[in-house]
Amino acid sequence: MSRLPKQSELIESIYDAGLNPELWNDVVVMLNGYIGSQACGLISKDPVSKSGATHYYCGVDPHYIQLYAETYAQYDPLARLPQFGEVRNIPDLVNFDKYRRGRFYQEWLRPQGCVDVANVVLEQSKSPCPMLLTVIPGRDMLDAAQRARMQFLVPHTSRALLINRAIERKQQHATALADVVDRLNAGVILLDAACNIVHCNPAAETILAADDVLRTVSGRLVTRSSEANRALCNIFRDAGEVAVAAAADRKIPLTSDDGSYYVAHVIALPSLLREGVTGRTTAIGALFVWKAELDGRSSAGLIDRTFDLTPAELRVLQSIVQVGGVPETAAALGIAETTVKTHLHRVFAKTGVSRQADLVKLAAGFSNPLVR
Repeated sequence: MSRLPKQSELIESIYDAGLNPELWNDVVVMLNGYIGSQACGLISKDPVSKSGATHYYCGVDPHYIQLYAETYAQYDPLARLPQFGEVRNIPDLVNFDKYRRGRFYQEWLRPQGCVDVANVVLEQSKSPCPMLLTVIPGRDMLDAAQRARMQFLVPHTSRALLINRAIERKQQHATALADVVDRLNAGVILLDAACNIVHCNPAAETILAADDVLRTVSGRLVTRSSEANRALCNIFRDAGEVAVAAAADRKIPLTSDDGSYYVAHVIALPSLLREGVTGRTTAIGALFVWKAELDGRSSAGLIDRTFDLTPAELRVLQSIVQVGGVPETAAALGIAETTVKTHLHRVFAKTGVSRQADLVKLAAGFSNPLVR
C-alpha cells in the first residue's frame, strides 16, 4: 500500500499545480489518498443546465466518466450546488431513500459499488460553471474524518485554481498581443539589452533574410550603417527597461544598398507581451522597422471613403502621387490632359488642398506602414 501524503507535501503539490496545471492529474491522486476515498476529481458544474465536465480524476473507469457527461449529470442530486467551501454529500441535500430509487444511483453509482458522493465548491466567483472537488467515498457513506479532510483542502485548492485562472487570462492576453504583432506589415524585432534577437515577426524575418539594411551576427542584430548600429546599441546596452522606455519614440534612419530608406522605431516592451511571445524572455524592447515609402494600396481605400472620391478621381490622385504631374498621369492612364485636370480640380475641391505636392503629403498621411 502506498504511503499517504503528509499535509505539507500535499499543500506544496497543490500550489505547484496552481503554477502548472499539468500537475493536477498527479495531485488528484494525492487528494484521493489523503481523503481516503475510492475516487476523486475536479469537475466544473453548471447548476442551470446540470451539465458537468470532468477535468481531472482518478478511481473511476473512463466509461463512467463519459456516461456521466452524456446522461447522468442531469440526474445528479448534487447538481444543487452548496455555497463556496461547504462540503455536502447526498443525504445533506436530498431524501436518501428516494435517491436510492433514482436513476443516478441505480444506473451510475451502484454499478461502481458505491453509495454516496460528496462535493465542495472551490470558486467564490459567480462563474456559470464553478469548479468542484468531488469525492466518491466508496462502499460506505462519507464519514466525519473524510468530510474534515475535504474541508481542510478547500482554501488551498481554491487558491491554486485562482492562480491557474490568472495565469491563463494573462497568457491568453499575451498570445492575442503576440498574434497581432505577427500580423503587422512592419518588421517587429524583440531585443534584449545586448541587442540579441529574442523574437521576430514574419515581416522582420523577411527583412533579415535580405541581409541588407539589417542582418544577424551570431544571433545579434546589426544594422548596415555603423552609425545607426551605435545608436541602437546605445539605447539597449546596459539599460534595462528604464533606458529603453526613455528612448521610446526615437527613430533610427536606415539606408539599404540600393538607396532605399527604412525607419527603425524603438519602443519599450510591455511586460505582458514580453512574457507571452515565446514564454518568459529577456527581451526589454522592440524595434519596429518599415520601408519609408508611400503605400498606395493601404491608403487608397481610406482616402476614397474619407473624401467620397469617384473611381476616376481616385485613379488620378494615385497616379499624381506615384507617377508624377498631369502629362505623366495622362500618359499612364491613357486619357487626355484636360480630363486629368478636370478630375484633379474635383479632387482638390473634395480634399481641401490646392497643390499636387499637398496631395502627396495627404496620401502619405493616410499610408499605414504597420498594417497589411
